[in-house]
Amino acid sequence: MSKRSPLASSPARFLLPALAVLALGGCQTTGLEDVTGALGGKPEPVARADGKPGMDALRERYRAKPNDPAIVLEYGKALREGGQRAQAVAVFEQAVLAHPSNKALLAGYGRALADNGNFQQAFDVLGRAHTPEDPDWRILSAQGAALDQLGRNEEAQQYYAAALKIVPDEPTVLSNLGLSYVLQNNLPKAEQVLGRAYQRDQNNARVRANLALVLGLQGRQAEAEILVKADLPPDQAAAKITALRQLLSKKQQEQRAEK
Repeated sequence: MSKRSPLASSPARFLLPALAVLALGGCQTTGLEDVTGALGGKPEPVARADGKPGMDALRERYRAKPNDPAIVLEYGKALREGGQRAQAVAVFEQAVLAHPSNKALLAGYGRALADNGNFQQAFDVLGRAHTPEDPDWRILSAQGAALDQLGRNEEAQQYYAAALKIVPDEPTVLSNLGLSYVLQNNLPKAEQVLGRAYQRDQNNARVRANLALVLGLQGRQAEAEILVKADLPPDQAAAKITALRQLLSKKQQEQRAEK
């Protein structure tokens, strides 16, 4: 049986959604695979799906053919990106009932469930979206993220390891693995893994935000701020530094409360 993370209880739960806010900055989408790789944090969306051009037409196409897999995938993704998480779950759920073996629909359904905070169900559904004979590294990483949300960090790390066997040094998987170590309070290991991710993709805002968090948690706030504001316009850089400082301050308060 895996050990439950010492940070998986409420004092650390703020880390995941707060990290998403830190990483998002000026971004306009918040799909599961876009927020810290796949960690399923639930930041408030910047743009609503209803405000996107073509959303009305897409909705009408879905109403005309609610069980068409291609239309469901497109509509469900648009709903997720617009923050309509419960509706996305309902759309995918209906389609999966009609097409229980469709791997793409199962993957979309699992991601929508994770977006909506249904992590155990998400893990179970994602397991049906691929097979041991033909594993999908993205789904393995998403399953790991769901396990991390459930506090099952050691199990999660096994899924990330399996994904990395397929795509060695993939930055999004390494980023999730690094956050898993953060949740175990293993900051040196987290820094090592996130450093590898950063070397592979220095332009990935998620990776930079996660590495900045780990540096800040180790008291290296100046390094963290340099990293998090890299190559950004002054207004966005200031917003990210403010978010980082608030995140670190809240973490320090939680640590004092635990003593």
